[in-house]
Amino acid sequence: MGREHRIRSVQPGSIAWEMGIEPGDRLLLVNGQKIEDVFDYRYYIEEEQVLLLIEKPDGEQWELEIEKEEQEDLGMEFEQGLMDEYRSCRNQCIFCFIDQMPPGMRKTLYFKDDDSRLSFLQGNYVTLTNMSDHDIERIVRYHLEPINISFQTTNPTLRCRMLHNRFAGEALQKVDLLYEAGIEMNGQIVLCKGFNDGEELERSIRDLTGYLPFLRSVSVVPVGLTKFREGLEPLEAFTKEDAREVLQTIHKWQEKLYREQGVHFIHASDEWYILAGWELPPEESYDGYLQLENGVGMLRLLLNEFREALEQAEADSVHREKSIATGLLVYPFLCRMITQMAEKFPNTKISVFPVKNEFFGEQITVSGLLTGQDLVSQLQGKELGDRLLIPCNMLRADEDVFLDDFTVSGVERSLQVKLDIVKSSGQDLLEALLR
Repeated sequence: MGREHRIRSVQPGSIAWEMGIEPGDRLLLVNGQKIEDVFDYRYYIEEEQVLLLIEKPDGEQWELEIEKEEQEDLGMEFEQGLMDEYRSCRNQCIFCFIDQMPPGMRKTLYFKDDDSRLSFLQGNYVTLTNMSDHDIERIVRYHLEPINISFQTTNPTLRCRMLHNRFAGEALQKVDLLYEAGIEMNGQIVLCKGFNDGEELERSIRDLTGYLPFLRSVSVVPVGLTKFREGLEPLEAFTKEDAREVLQTIHKWQEKLYREQGVHFIHASDEWYILAGWELPPEESYDGYLQLENGVGMLRLLLNEFREALEQAEADSVHREKSIATGLLVYPFLCRMITQMAEKFPNTKISVFPVKNEFFGEQITVSGLLTGQDLVSQLQGKELGDRLLIPCNMLRADEDVFLDDFTVSGVERSLQVKLDIVKSSGQDLLEALLR
């Protein structure tokens, strides 16, 4: 008999709901097969005919024959999202953000995941050091993709040093197995000054192009440095000149690869352009925005979406007074967008407030790592209008809680203004401003 996976919820109207499956029931077998984790489950339920063995809380077992559309979901969620324990990271990466967190925050923020199943399900990036031969075999057999990989470098010796894991170099051999099986991948390089930049970056890009077309894209992002680095490997922040050198390397490879392969492949995150003082690339340079989660093209997409939404919006003279709180990274771009609004909406007054990250340190400039306490301390006493708009990435997923456990309602009370939580698109932003 396989593992017993307790069902947490059943979606109303779903196949599982129609079959009488309820929360608290346990899934024992699918098509007579034991289910190790979500990889197995997703694979076996893709068929048009599925046989489930369900155990009720009183011990009664139901065998359910199901006919459905291919790849149609059954509508069950399990108490363990992966149907197994989460795998924590075995590395001690010199750039790890979690190691740079202050003490006293909630426990979940200190968990380092390095789980290939989360890469497939949620797009997380994994180092491959935690991936067994059995994991690779199942990914290949089930053809699970895409797998997102944190490369950092293709130099095995340097990778061992950067990850503080003596197996980190040989873990790169697993990429060959994924490539040979035709598994779609995306890559990431967290660039650390004096480690994997310069000639090492050249080497990594050159090596990774050998995995085209199955390695679809690779992003290069600067290491994030908080003020909590005592006892950690000394790392320097990149300068404007450094950023320009990184971009020149990336642009050189983009031109070569686009000419030869029809894709740009290697992409710089938005921070590099802002640090270099260079204009963002046009939309076509991003190959369909494959690396948005890594901040690659996020600002270009926001600007374009906002401009298109503004062109379609109907002008009015309604009086509105609102404000926006944002990180230092996005601030100049939001100011540019608000200026574009002025002609069509002359009576709409929008104030944009850049919020410094006092909590983690001023080198952290993204909005998603701002805390409730920084909002309160820096916006107290400001003219915030009828509403204060903040991006949804400031909050925990599906919750009204900031990273520091300040709540939306608590911030509203402190600032005496209602918060509007805005989704990430430019159209959502314009709609929130005009609401």
